[in-house]
Amino acid sequence: MSGNTIASPEVLGYSPSRAARELGLKRREFDLAVNLGRIRTLPDEGGGGCRVAGTEIERLRAEDGFPEGLLARVRTVSTNEAAHLMGVTGDRFSRLTRLGLVAPVAFYLNRYRTLVWLYLADEVCHFAADEQNAALVKGRVLPEGLRARLRDGVDLRARNWRGRHLGFLLRRAEDPWERAGALAALLGPVQVAEIVKDPYERAQVNRFRPGPPTHGAPGSPSAQRVERLMTADDPDEIDWLRADLAHVLDEARAHRPAPRPTPRAERAADHGDARHAAAAAHTGRAVRRPKIAHGQRSAASRARTRPATARPDAPERERGRGLLSRLLRRNP
Repeated sequence: MSGNTIASPEVLGYSPSRAARELGLKRREFDLAVNLGRIRTLPDEGGGGCRVAGTEIERLRAEDGFPEGLLARVRTVSTNEAAHLMGVTGDRFSRLTRLGLVAPVAFYLNRYRTLVWLYLADEVCHFAADEQNAALVKGRVLPEGLRARLRDGVDLRARNWRGRHLGFLLRRAEDPWERAGALAALLGPVQVAEIVKDPYERAQVNRFRPGPPTHGAPGSPSAQRVERLMTADDPDEIDWLRADLAHVLDEARAHRPAPRPTPRAERAADHGDARHAAAAAHTGRAVRRPKIAHGQRSAASRARTRPATARPDAPERERGRGLLSRLLRRNP
């Protein structure tokens, strides 16, 4: 076989876009399936994210009911669609989600920059079918304890989404530093600085800190809103994330210390050695610097540092004055 033969996708694996097409999924559906663990991926050795092995594509295609079954497992619905699936009003479903009984899996901002939560249709149907939830779904009113929490303004949708999103990030993390970056992604910079006090370790954590989901241009109102949504604001949630980050940071230090710059003296010595080696390689012989005794400088160095006070035409002027003096002496 020729050395220039290009391996097929079945050997190298499929890119996410190609794998989504092979499975009949939209790219958003494919990404969600990967996050949920429905599709197994491999790290891309070229640094391009992830790839899907050909055997994984074949496994999914061989499942009963493909592709409808796969599509059903990653189908998302809005509040009104979820309420219809559950057989309740939109207001009742919103109350259940604010109480944290059904957690959103994704969101988007509409053209009015209104936050629209999305829920897994599978989870909505399972919640409605569970007999333990019959009073919540079919009862005329919610229990008093839940209604009291709603009157207090409880809304756990954002927190529950952050918890799911963190799970997605941790599933993709391959070492403790990446896990630390995932935890730091849900904390503000001040919170991270209080836990990761060493600046080099903090730089390492930020290196693996994933950004928020892309919505709008960087710095736009939409992007700023998503960034706020990504940052934990509940005290209990913040304490939990801080404790986890401190624990994972200890694991990261033991796994691999954060890179640090070379000490200044060592960098200077290394730089000097490199210059001498390059000069020696160019001339074919060792290059030795002339030794200068303490307190002495070369003539060239003294000449470079001596202040230049004489004007360039000084010698011509002195020569002219000498000729005039001789003529005056001859003709008194």
